[in-house]
Amino acid sequence: MSQQSCCIVGAGPAGLMLGLLLARAGVAVTVIEKHDDFLQDFRGDTIHPSTLEVMAELGLLDELLTLPHQKASALYAEIDDRAAKIADFSRLPTRCKFIAFMPQRDFLCFLVRKAAAYSGFRLLMGCQVTGLVQQGGVIEGVRVIEKGSERTIRASLTVGADGRESIVRREAGLKVEDLGSNVDVLWMRISRRQDDPAVPMGHAGPSQGLVMIDRGDYWQIGFVIGKGSFDDVKGDGLPALRRRLASFAPFAGERFEEIADWSDVHLLRVRMDRAGQWWKPGLLCIGDAAHAMSPIGGVGVNLAIQDAIAAANTLAGPLRDGTFSSRHLATVQKRRAFPTKATQRVQMMMRRKRSPTQPKRPPAFLRLIARSRLLPHLTGRLIGIGFRPEHIRN
Repeated sequence: MSQQSCCIVGAGPAGLMLGLLLARAGVAVTVIEKHDDFLQDFRGDTIHPSTLEVMAELGLLDELLTLPHQKASALYAEIDDRAAKIADFSRLPTRCKFIAFMPQRDFLCFLVRKAAAYSGFRLLMGCQVTGLVQQGGVIEGVRVIEKGSERTIRASLTVGADGRESIVRREAGLKVEDLGSNVDVLWMRISRRQDDPAVPMGHAGPSQGLVMIDRGDYWQIGFVIGKGSFDDVKGDGLPALRRRLASFAPFAGERFEEIADWSDVHLLRVRMDRAGQWWKPGLLCIGDAAHAMSPIGGVGVNLAIQDAIAAANTLAGPLRDGTFSSRHLATVQKRRAFPTKATQRVQMMMRRKRSPTQPKRPPAFLRLIARSRLLPHLTGRLIGIGFRPEHIRN
């Protein structure tokens, strides 16, 4: 049989990793991205030890780590007025025993450069998917608008890697179970000064209401608000938000004057969900398109990359040999369903239940971790590696 091709919708970490691995295996693959560039701010910037291990297996780790990044060998939360270690990566059986905080645009551009070395790889930027091509219940490609012109891109396999608002998943009619979320997150930045107090990387403030990430020349600030309350926060005015931030942060209040306009405040609508079935004949969803994760632990990007590796391991041979069928798609979901459900379960245990009587009390699960010497290593393994790490098959 002749070789079959693949069309991937979404040039995020999962889509580009899958594109790289399929092209490396000799499969003709087209990756479609609706944006013109990778400059979207406050995307998931954590590269976990499991992903760094995969980059080592590809022979790309040393070059990747020449890009600007910060290392976190542990994650902390402020509990009972002290910085408590809640995840320790120092004992992981991996080459890199740290999380690398790297701007996602740098990581994505790196993957593109490596994938472009293979003749079967093609990336279409500024190309908007408008629908799926279906014939007899089988997905045979996508309809797109590129540079104002409509056209069809056909492929034996279409992969939805286009995030939690996936148009591929919606057009395919895949049903999603909403696992609920009681918070959203506001992302901002303020400049970093030489005399700023030392704050452990990935430090979360009292009740995990404020997260601070040292990005070298600036602080990335995450502020937790009630679900759907952003309009109320805006109604209170920017000065009120600055005062709330200052009440949590170890900085003088005037530092937050750098947040000059609401355009400096980026809303992340937190969702946790998963599709009951990730595939239909000719189509597979991976990453957030199959299962949106909470930002707790920053595991979403890395779980998506693990999906991509499992998909490449399962699908590359059949696509190349022309023997691809729906049973291979079911195999991918079967392999990745357990780590997805288990990770979401842990995230649900770690999130704080908002209470008007105890609004600043961390969840009991985190307080238990903070009191233990062993548990931070366990949570470090769960966050850093996951329940079922994937590895590259040559």
